[in-house]
Amino acid sequence: MAMNGTITTWFKDKGFGFIKDENGDNRYFHVIKVANPDLIKKDAAVTFEPTTNNKGLSAYAVKVAPESKYIYIAGERLKITSIKSFVVYSEEVPADTGIDKEHTVLSVGALLNNIRPKSDAKAAEMRSLKKLAVTTFQGTTLIFSEDEIDIESTVKVLNGLK
Repeated sequence: MAMNGTITTWFKDKGFGFIKDENGDNRYFHVIKVANPDLIKKDAAVTFEPTTNNKGLSAYAVKVAPESKYIYIAGERLKITSIKSFVVYSEEVPADTGIDKEHTVLSVGALLNNIRPKSDAKAAEMRSLKKLAVTTFQGTTLIFSEDEIDIESTVKVLNGLK
């Protein structure tokens, strides 16, 4: 029966450490019993199979949980494990398109900027707007534009989750 725990101590040079299990007990673990040893670090969450050895309580089949279960994109909280795919694309939009997130009440500064002509954009002028579409296993697609998020850094994070 798998248990959850947290790595409380990790002696990298010695290849072993201790996990505090869900009952508050300390369990010895060795790096060779860890599925993804590159993620081992103090305070990391783990799942494991509880066992005992001649020294007492220990753990095997240890799996370290990846850092964050969620990624936040423009305030949307996405469960990392639910992200199926993502794609970056460009869309031509009128140059004077303001950000309109379901008619968000913008700050006064942003409102003034919206009223002031933006570098006299002609109504017919188009600009290329980079967008990021994230599709979840639930079949939802969320679209974020570079006006809202830093697409490059978000994609770096998404690529790092694989």
